[in-house]
Amino acid sequence: MSKENDMVDEDLYDEDGEDTQKDRYFTFRVGEEEYGIEIMHVLEVVGLQKITEVPDMPDFVKGVINLRGQVIPIMDVRTRFGMETVEYDDRTCVLVVNMMDQQIGLIVDKVSDVLDIPESQVQPPPKVSNRPGSRYISGLGKVDEEVKILLDVQKLLYEEEMAQVASTV
Repeated sequence: MSKENDMVDEDLYDEDGEDTQKDRYFTFRVGEEEYGIEIMHVLEVVGLQKITEVPDMPDFVKGVINLRGQVIPIMDVRTRFGMETVEYDDRTCVLVVNMMDQQIGLIVDKVSDVLDIPESQVQPPPKVSNRPGSRYISGLGKVDEEVKILLDVQKLLYEEEMAQVASTV
């Protein structure tokens, strides 16, 4: 999948009325781990572009971009997860997602694939941490011999953070 202006634009239902997006995840890398977001939340993937910084935002909100005339807040997933920062490179992408009826761009290290992960292959996250970051995880998807960390995109921001980010647009 190329990263420039790829729309995640598939028919929502097949001829039998079945939801074709059910159990489908858009996967990407941040650091050494592979993450997935339900594909229904991903609007498009774009290459990294000029980010305009906005004052008084949380450190993980890098600013905003102008995407075809629409101002989109940009959040660095690495920073949100408390990981060390790295220089952006030519594989760094922005996933534009729908979060609480607001378009938000998520900076990720590299996009991977769209995978079918049946509900039967998804386990709840382990209850080993009370750290705030564990709230983002909706489950662990088993794909062959690998495990994908499935994120709940709606929980990446607290309500007050979302209100602060939404005020930038």
